[in-house]
Amino acid sequence: MQIIKSIQNRIYEIRGERVMLDFDLALLYEVETKALNQAVKRNIKRFPDDFMFQLTTYEWQDIATQMDSLLSNNINTNRSQIVTGSQKHRGNLPYAFTEQGVAMLSGVLKSDKAINMNIAIMRAFVDVRRVLLKQSNINEQLTEIKERIGEHDVQLSELYDAMENLIDEKIAQLKWNDRQRIGFKIKE
Repeated sequence: MQIIKSIQNRIYEIRGERVMLDFDLALLYEVETKALNQAVKRNIKRFPDDFMFQLTTYEWQDIATQMDSLLSNNINTNRSQIVTGSQKHRGNLPYAFTEQGVAMLSGVLKSDKAINMNIAIMRAFVDVRRVLLKQSNINEQLTEIKERIGEHDVQLSELYDAMENLIDEKIAQLKWNDRQRIGFKIKE
């Protein structure tokens, strides 16, 4: 469970896709980033643009900023791993692998560690998707509740208006009954 949490912290959203960066994957697979990228380049036909893409300078700066804020907010994060990963890419921009790209890595990297880690990564992606689906469902329910509350507000307003009219009529009736009578009084 701890490994899945660790993996989930390494999943970023870039270009509308949930991705993992090459140096994080290399760290998890216990290989050098250079070796991982070489294995990918040797099998580049397996990695179309929707499986893997290289970050732009702007995207990389954005991710590096997120990592820095993670470091300052979380004392449990292993700073040396993240700093080492970001230093490796000072000259080169990192590659981002989508869920399908990570799955394809299992066919490229054959070590037992890589296979076991790939299974854990796939589980982490599934957990992230599950959480997002639950959040989407909750958002739909909240929208429905807001609509119902809006309808109820209108109905309550109409009810209050009707009650005010009834109260006004009762007050008018009481005033009519309590008025001073004029004319002939008949004693019974």
